[in-house]
Amino acid sequence: MSTEKDSNSQHAVTTDVDRIEAPVTWKAYLTCAFATFGGIFFGYDSGYINGVSGSSLFIEAVEGAGKTALSSPHQSLIVSILSCGTFFGALMAGDLADWYGRRTTIILGCLVYIAGVIIQTATTVNDKHQALGLIVAGRLIAGFGVGHVSATIIMYMSEICPKKVRGALVSGYQFCITIGILLASCVVYATQGRQDTGNYRIPIAVQFAWGLILATGLFLLPESPRYFVKHGKNDEARAALSSLRGQPGDSDYIEMELSEIIANHEYEKKVIPTDSYFSGWASCFSGSLWEAKSNLRRTILGTSLQMMQQWTGVNFIFYYSTPFLKSTGAIKNTFLISLIFTLINVLSTPISFWTIEKFGRRPLLLWGALGMLICQFLVAIIGDTAGFNHTHLVDGESIANNIAAVNAQIAFICIFIFFFASTWGPGAWVVIGEIFPIPVRSRSVGLSTASNWLWNTIIAVITPYMVNTDQGNLQSNVFFVWGGLCTCAFVYTYFLVPETKGLSLEQVDRMFEETTPRTSAKWKPTTTFAGMKQEV
Repeated sequence: MSTEKDSNSQHAVTTDVDRIEAPVTWKAYLTCAFATFGGIFFGYDSGYINGVSGSSLFIEAVEGAGKTALSSPHQSLIVSILSCGTFFGALMAGDLADWYGRRTTIILGCLVYIAGVIIQTATTVNDKHQALGLIVAGRLIAGFGVGHVSATIIMYMSEICPKKVRGALVSGYQFCITIGILLASCVVYATQGRQDTGNYRIPIAVQFAWGLILATGLFLLPESPRYFVKHGKNDEARAALSSLRGQPGDSDYIEMELSEIIANHEYEKKVIPTDSYFSGWASCFSGSLWEAKSNLRRTILGTSLQMMQQWTGVNFIFYYSTPFLKSTGAIKNTFLISLIFTLINVLSTPISFWTIEKFGRRPLLLWGALGMLICQFLVAIIGDTAGFNHTHLVDGESIANNIAAVNAQIAFICIFIFFFASTWGPGAWVVIGEIFPIPVRSRSVGLSTASNWLWNTIIAVITPYMVNTDQGNLQSNVFFVWGGLCTCAFVYTYFLVPETKGLSLEQVDRMFEETTPRTSAKWKPTTTFAGMKQEV
């Protein structure tokens, strides 16, 4: 180990790979943890639209008096339009985060989100065309805000969190998603008995608070030091790093961490030219598909990882479980079952805080995919042979032939949610925040997040046509589809997902250059970028 001054930059330089990051205080941990609050945006929407779309008053507001269900086109449009907005919002977020900063982009996203919530809240029962227009327009605008937040906050958290707990803290984003789903379920459950427009407007309006809390809190947090380094503002980067790590700005720890970030950025600038706007985007797709270290390969990894997360079918459960279970006639209190699913989701996610740092990202995604595919196929097989698919009429009401089989299906859906919430839910977000180099990080994370929302949109659009009784009416057979896709996720993880546990973002770059996904868990850093620069 050696520590000395770089004569060119006057920063303390270390060749010790264990000293490239400053010790962190509890205040710094809490600062990093607050950023996870952004997950509530995504989660609350998933939960509230599931409940509100089953509200009789909301259905009549959109479809007209006497209607008992949303039509497939309207249900598909209302659910999917937010994801459409988030897709474009996430793509825009990459550029905004590079131009104006990570923190500023998140705050802007909060303001756009609040504007969308206000428009949605204006939805009334007076005119069904107006009601449909307001809810769709409001969700589209709110989607742009959620896209800004979801893309930028993962990058912001990955850049400010200490490497030893980065996985756990970024997993907190997924935990906040589950908290958002739970809060939405509770609000919908509390208002379902109301006989006025508060039945659906209160769950919508509550979202206003989430945008206000996050925007206000972000004003008090520092900007990402890596954003300042990218723009050559090293003094501002030092001040931000000092605030995040709870250390004096002139301490050797801050100087050494800063020198490593600067040296890595200078190295990447030589390797990845981003002289213009278009070359910056082109750099996201540079290199060979067959090289694990290439930006093209990393961009495909990030976008396909988020695609796979959506392919698990988890949002089918949280977007459509209420109308789906109601349509089977096998469940009396569908809201209560939906709430149970949500509670399992919330309680399972914190397990990942420990497992993602103990066992790593790759094993978590691998075993999670295996557990999910087994559960999905069991739900499909039981339903096809004895469960949801088999009902009879009693006094005009559809009743399941085999209640025990239905209960078994619900149990395996709960186990599936456990596997997702403790593995793929947080794991996919953690990995996309770690695998990209600074010159392309904002755009590549934006592309990866946009992929999540694109597939979220596609699934939200096609699902009603797959399961609604007047359309595909797949019933339990839809779980064969999700099971097959979870099998794809298992194979994909084994061959393509690397291990990034315990590495700084700069060390992850070196790992990509020196190893392959299947051998990455054994790789250990042996030198620092600052040390290499000094030797040159």
